[in-house]
Amino acid sequence: MGIVTWEICFELHLLWRHGKPNQQCLLMSGPQRGSASRPLSAQPQRPPGPAGRHPNTELTVILPRWGGSAPPRGGCGRAGRGRCCPGRRLGDPARVRLRSRTRPGPEAPPEGAEITAFLLGEQALMGTRMLRMPNCLLKLTRVVLGHKLRALFILAFKFMSFVSIVLYWRITQDSKGRDQTYLPVQIHCAHSVPSPPCAVADGPSPPPGDVFFVETSERTNPNYLFMCSVESAARTHPGTRVVVLMKGLANRNASLPNHWGFSLLSCFPNVEIRPLDLPELFSGTPLAQWYLQAQQRWEPYFLPILSDACRIAIMWKFGGIYLDTDFIVLKNLKNLTNVLGTQSKYVLNGAFLSFTPKHKFIELCMQDFVENYNSWIWGHQGPQLLTRVFKKWCSIRSLRSSKSCKGVSALPREAFYPIRWQDWKKYFEVVSSTELNELLKNTYAVHVWNKKSQGTRLEITSQALLAQLHSLFCPATYDVLKMDFKWH
Repeated sequence: MGIVTWEICFELHLLWRHGKPNQQCLLMSGPQRGSASRPLSAQPQRPPGPAGRHPNTELTVILPRWGGSAPPRGGCGRAGRGRCCPGRRLGDPARVRLRSRTRPGPEAPPEGAEITAFLLGEQALMGTRMLRMPNCLLKLTRVVLGHKLRALFILAFKFMSFVSIVLYWRITQDSKGRDQTYLPVQIHCAHSVPSPPCAVADGPSPPPGDVFFVETSERTNPNYLFMCSVESAARTHPGTRVVVLMKGLANRNASLPNHWGFSLLSCFPNVEIRPLDLPELFSGTPLAQWYLQAQQRWEPYFLPILSDACRIAIMWKFGGIYLDTDFIVLKNLKNLTNVLGTQSKYVLNGAFLSFTPKHKFIELCMQDFVENYNSWIWGHQGPQLLTRVFKKWCSIRSLRSSKSCKGVSALPREAFYPIRWQDWKKYFEVVSSTELNELLKNTYAVHVWNKKSQGTRLEITSQALLAQLHSLFCPATYDVLKMDFKWH
């Protein structure tokens, strides 16, 4: 009795693994009288052919491993051994030639005889014939049905996240407009006269440029922290125009709403309150098309993302200094040019920016904003964007490598973020004068992390850190806050 070896060479597409399709081949051989040997511990289904009529014939299906995309040289057979044949799909018939390594027995098929086999996939090797690769929808359905509990958990988690985001922004906007409804509209300017021009550190004269604040929501009733931010900036920059841009004023007439905050800010001659015209601001920048498209869809973090877009557009068009409305400014910032702050060892933050107009770094920020846009990740268009661009700008992989290059500097955390966002409750804790002086020594402005601290009651008459900062750097707002505290 002779032994006949059948060589079948084809392309085996496994199902999606590790996020992308893979090409693999297996080796299975064994006598066909009974069952074939197990490739990878799987019992295969025998390909059709004359093996069942020739019990002394051994069937060897050679499916060598090959992960390349180029066609193998030599095709199938001995020249192509160790490779898979290209151009085959599951379910396609394949011509297989019989070759004998010894003289065939009387019952074996003649040398060179041809049979027809079908290309079998992973499911066929497991005992089920699969004629065609399933489409993406079928794959997804199988995954979901195969992991019902996990899929239900993921869907429930996504839905609850969506609902919580919507509720968060609604509650946030409502809470910002509930307080100070009983305060007098007119505020006296006793403490509101700006101080004499602040002394600036030795060096060149301060560059021209305004200080900008932006309110991207529709509210026109600024809270205490907002007022303290603007007042502290006006006091520390008496010779500089402090511009407050408010989206809620865009559809109003020239008059401001009747609110104590606007009455107080009118006491500062260097403070200007203007409507925020978003189409005009974004015109002539890569952000113009993004803004048109963003208005046509719902996004969970649209307001903070809109704020991120506004600040880089302002820096590009006008230059100067940008500050978030939860900063308390301690020192004059005019000598800080082409500078931003470090939030942590690994992340920069754009709550403070100071750049000259048309700076290349800001241009790259606008390009990255559009090209890598993702509205579903918090901070992706803000701190993470600035961190990405700064690393490319300096050709570094970590912020530890460099904090200054090509004319752009990232100041250490103590300059603007001396208290980390994880420790925001420290602003409501009592501190001694020694601790306060130590905090102020290396700090230009203090970021209060309003996203975390809003709604927390401040004992304004206490020695809490935030109360002392109000008393020192925004005394007019502090007086109104004390009045509000007495009425409560």
